[in-house]
Amino acid sequence: MTSGRLVLRLLPEERRQRIVELIEQQGRATVEELAERFAISPVTIRADLEALARNAAIARTHGGALPAHAVDTPPSIQEPHRHTQKRHIGLAAAKLIEDGETIILDSGSTTIEIAHALRQRRWEELTVITNGLHIALELGAIPAIRVVMLGGLLRPTSRSLIGPGAEQMLAQLSADRLFLGVDGIDPKVGMTTPDPQEAALNALMIRMSREVVGVFDASKFGLRSLSVIAPLSALNIAITERTMDVEHIQAMLNCGVRVILV
Repeated sequence: MTSGRLVLRLLPEERRQRIVELIEQQGRATVEELAERFAISPVTIRADLEALARNAAIARTHGGALPAHAVDTPPSIQEPHRHTQKRHIGLAAAKLIEDGETIILDSGSTTIEIAHALRQRRWEELTVITNGLHIALELGAIPAIRVVMLGGLLRPTSRSLIGPGAEQMLAQLSADRLFLGVDGIDPKVGMTTPDPQEAALNALMIRMSREVVGVFDASKFGLRSLSVIAPLSALNIAITERTMDVEHIQAMLNCGVRVILV
């Protein structure tokens, strides 16, 4: 068996996802290297790279490819704290999304990982409502994904838009699912964030969505921020780490939340 070669034959979408992951890990990849690693022809690899480039998942170069998201994503979001955990949460969240849906992605370092994952899939039609500039940049280059950007006051620290303008626009919309990242989660207080206007917008996102999915790593549980968004019971699903303390998992289950551990 050749070292580094995948013996199991992958489906095209699985192979393309692994190609993106490899390019992001290594910083670059050549056609010849990928053909040998996946045990397929250079012609097939070139077709994969062209398809990924059309969806802005990679940057196509002569003889290979480079990562794409490092160009589009603001520097403060590129390498967030606990990046590996957030990437796994983002991949699990993206699997819940079906073609033709309308979803809301709140701004944040975990929801941007959902956007990364969405770029690796083939879509016929998907509508994404967001107040995050980094998310809009991440998905705006994909023709099959319609991005609805909420207007409002720019919050520079999170690259997000908040305030009455964003709320007025959102009040006229509806969504199948909201994916919500938060700064703190406390069983008694609920989900919190430091900015009162952001909390108001997040609360409205919850009201305008048929299903609410919380996406957060284990470090957020037990923390409290200034402004309360909603109680834990407002969540339908929570996606978090397997390392989450048992009592925290139980607290969510007691509130009727379905918990997905990754």
